[in-house]
Amino acid sequence: MAFVSYQKVTGIIQNIRNGSSCCTLIVSIMTQNGTVNMAVSQDTMVVDCVRLRPGMRVAAFYDSNLPVPAIYPPQYQAEIITLLRRNQEVTLRYFDETLTAEDNSLRLNISPGTNIETINGQRFLCDPGNSDLLVYYTATTFSIPPQTSPQRIIVVCPAQ
Repeated sequence: MAFVSYQKVTGIIQNIRNGSSCCTLIVSIMTQNGTVNMAVSQDTMVVDCVRLRPGMRVAAFYDSNLPVPAIYPPQYQAEIITLLRRNQEVTLRYFDETLTAEDNSLRLNISPGTNIETINGQRFLCDPGNSDLLVYYTATTFSIPPQTSPQRIIVVCPAQ
């Protein structure tokens, strides 16, 4: 439940430039609502250690509880950035023992083809329920809550 205050920005990377230091980049993402800048630092988790490039479709998560500068376009500190394929969606939520998101926004139906792993790419051999999950999927049902058979699940294990 550590990620309850995280918000998602999805779009196409337009530009990447240096930030306030040599270890910080500013990634400009074109969303449906305009441009959003994401500060990417050494603390930002880039899923699969992908080198970010203009033209990539990504989802970036930021902590909405952190202060942000009053500038336009808005600029947030990216906590997690992940590459998205065509028509792919991603969500970061706490899922209970029935694999239902705590906000009832999604229910997971795990199939044999679902890849379940930890953030460092290792196989996750336990039940992913009652965990914070980064879930990749394409289609959902029209039920309440919507249901999906995810392609990939990354279990965001708490720090020990």
